[in-house]
Amino acid sequence: MAKSGNSFQKKALADKKRKAQKEKLEKRLDKKNKPAESWESMIAYVDENGNISNTPPVIVPEKEEKGV
Repeated sequence: MAKSGNSFQKKALADKKRKAQKEKLEKRLDKKNKPAESWESMIAYVDENGNISNTPPVIVPEKEEKGV
């Protein structure tokens, strides 16, 4: 009598599962060891024309008029 193919399928599924777990662990460790982005790199500024830029706008102080 021939052996059942179930043992081969079980081994193949176990190998596939082990490989997926190993890849998941590697991804998790890579993400953990990767330096986090700083808060300043995520800030965006909008100028008076509605354009988005990475640099803050230059603020020019307005002169107050003296007199009446």
